[in-house]
Amino acid sequence: MNETVNIADATAHLSALITRVEAGEEIILTRHGKPVARLTQLRPHRPDRSPGAWRGRVRIAADFDRFTPADAREWYGE
Repeated sequence: MNETVNIADATAHLSALITRVEAGEEIILTRHGKPVARLTQLRPHRPDRSPGAWRGRVRIAADFDRFTPADAREWYGE
């Protein structure tokens, strides 16, 4: 739901407006009855995912899952 709020009222109630925006509301700020700004929830920028982007660039060794007694001694000092 969009609500329109005068800038003077927004200044007086900014904390409450921010709480509402965090909950997902969008608030339009007006000056002399004309829209001048929009308060919306900030979402972090995430680059578009591209499945398979690393295909052909990464090679997993054949012995990747092999854990020998020598590895245990190096890891755990046994």
